[in-house]
Amino acid sequence: MKILLATMGLDIGGAETHITELAKELIRRGHKVIVASNGGVYEAEITGAGARHYSVPLNRRRPIPMLKSLFRLNRIIKSEKPDVVHAHARIPGFLIGIIRKFRKFPFVTTAHWVFESGGALGFLTNWGEKTVAVSEDIKEYLKKNYGVRDEDIFVTINGIDTEKFSPQTDGSAVRREFNIPDSAPVISHVSRLDESRALAARALISSAERIAAMLPGAVLLIAGDGDCFSELSEKAKAVNARLGREAVVLAGARTDVASFVAAGDYFVGVSRAALEAMSAAKPVIVAGNEGYLGIFTPDRLSEAVETNFCCRGCPETTEDRLTDDLEKLIKMPKEELERLGAYGREVIRERYSVGRMTDDNLAAYRAARTPKSIVMSGYFGFDNAGDEAILSSVYSMAKKSLPEAKITVLSHSPDKTRATYGCEAVNRFSPFKIHSALKRSDVLIFGGGSLLQDRTSSRSLFYYSYILNRAYKLGNRVVMLANGIGPVTREANRNRVRKAVERAEIVTLRDPGSVSELEAMGVKRRDLTVTADPVFLLEPAGGERAEEILSAAGVPSGPFVAASVRPWSGMEKFRAAFAETCDRITRELGLNVVFITMQPGADRAESELIASLMKEKAYILPPGLDAAELMSVIGRAELTLSMRLHSLIFAARMAVPTVGFSYDPKLDAYLELLSQPLAGSVEALDVENAFATVKSVLEHRAEKVEALAKKRDELTALAAENEKAFRALYE
Repeated sequence: MKILLATMGLDIGGAETHITELAKELIRRGHKVIVASNGGVYEAEITGAGARHYSVPLNRRRPIPMLKSLFRLNRIIKSEKPDVVHAHARIPGFLIGIIRKFRKFPFVTTAHWVFESGGALGFLTNWGEKTVAVSEDIKEYLKKNYGVRDEDIFVTINGIDTEKFSPQTDGSAVRREFNIPDSAPVISHVSRLDESRALAARALISSAERIAAMLPGAVLLIAGDGDCFSELSEKAKAVNARLGREAVVLAGARTDVASFVAAGDYFVGVSRAALEAMSAAKPVIVAGNEGYLGIFTPDRLSEAVETNFCCRGCPETTEDRLTDDLEKLIKMPKEELERLGAYGREVIRERYSVGRMTDDNLAAYRAARTPKSIVMSGYFGFDNAGDEAILSSVYSMAKKSLPEAKITVLSHSPDKTRATYGCEAVNRFSPFKIHSALKRSDVLIFGGGSLLQDRTSSRSLFYYSYILNRAYKLGNRVVMLANGIGPVTREANRNRVRKAVERAEIVTLRDPGSVSELEAMGVKRRDLTVTADPVFLLEPAGGERAEEILSAAGVPSGPFVAASVRPWSGMEKFRAAFAETCDRITRELGLNVVFITMQPGADRAESELIASLMKEKAYILPPGLDAAELMSVIGRAELTLSMRLHSLIFAARMAVPTVGFSYDPKLDAYLELLSQPLAGSVEALDVENAFATVKSVLEHRAEKVEALAKKRDELTALAAENEKAFRALYE
């Protein structure tokens, strides 16, 4: 995926480190990461890992900078087209929420802390479609104060890089930098030194003289910057003057936090900083503005985990509590200190890995990317059994994959489609209704079938190009499912198809010839997947139903062939030759001929015309049969005479041999795919050749059925790949 991470800045802080580690791990797993922020010390680390950084003043609440940030974020999202936008602070979340009203993209936020929720501040908060909370208590806070639904919250942890923060990490360079002797005991602290974060640092500095009395030569090593830095710096200077040495070192903002932690013997802090020190196997006192937990020991694990090591709800951090616990640590035997450090590292490795944190975020991304509203476009609502079979198969697939998603079908007969499937349906020729449906939807499922072709006319191609372009314009993710491409003869139309296919998120094709056709058009993408027609997944009606249908049509019991024809230009000679071929099948082979009308409105008249030219009696199935019923009838036949593509596919689904009669290259391609013979075409049909072909197939029927059954099973497995491709949208 391409993921946009938006945050206020990348200076020292727990949330900033969280974002940095998340970005690096996402990149390591093969995702593309873009970061929008005001920049900071971690910018180089993120870009060095392979992320692209955009400078946006997201750290400022004043109207002009916020307006500037809004326009910049909009341009970034428009040009980068991220698969997920992930905001990590209130201002980015608020601005992205505005943009999302006009653009479609999955939107996730992370709650790293609890915010004030009253007045205008509540208005400035947008928690996106899915929210990642860094602790259980923040999850409860989101539910109570913002009404975020339980199922929309993903709880994660502050993932720690255990190789970076390790007992083996060397801190000697930091000691040399600040002239700290190797023998001097060091108490380290890392935090943003803002008023909302600096309580522990203030308590440490105030306790420095007491600490020096307990631990001669001790140095307080404090990293961080913020609006309290000047005040704390003055306090530190006063303490150092009284002690006559550099007992308190304020190092300012640092990016070498791992080395900084390694330079210490003990650590005081909260949240991610405490976890990083634990990963480095340091004895830790958990203390901060939210409260005081004290020395981290096994009996404190539950309380620490519940508050994400932030001490919310714990007693207040005071100098007395801090110095008392430091005295306990100072007096502990070396072996006990080592056991504490080893236990802390074990907790990090089991509970706070970067891998788990990334898994949690990816789960939120998948949930946000899961389509909630789908539009299906194809040749639907025309009573064409083949295309209705496609609709039935794809609709079942979508409902199985996403049972909660709302599905709208663009149909020629919306009332009938609505009654048949129980879904929403709109008139496929109403621009207003099409626009409205696509504006509400997340995904357009386009196909299957041979929609992108201009053999029948360019009007059809113009129509489907309009649907695709409207979907792209309105921000839909387009899945071209089991499409048959071509023929497309006009150069302008070939360009239309090429552009449409290149913009789709997922493309599966029902035959290898469609891949070749797209490549010939100049389509460059290498993820074109050959699957199979979704109809191979459709279940036929039972054998008893087939007998009922045949009986109702007056077909005598006994073997028969199923014939499927359609109207086409220049059919006069073909009709006569086809009728004569059917006569010989009945007269010489003893098989009745039963006409299957795949699209009754068009095929019935053609079937009646050919039957009227026959000297032997032929039978025509009644209209109103659905795909499953037609499939079951074909399954009883000895073979099919197929001019319609989907009568050929129905026959293959039932492992019934076929003799083809070509009017379109797509039929020829499928006959070749199925290793079934072509007897002739609309332009040239020789009766002797056609009859000889039929006779040969029947003479070798058993072996042909066996071979066709194997091919059918292969194509059924390939058809199932369409479902996997669709699921890839959100998995």
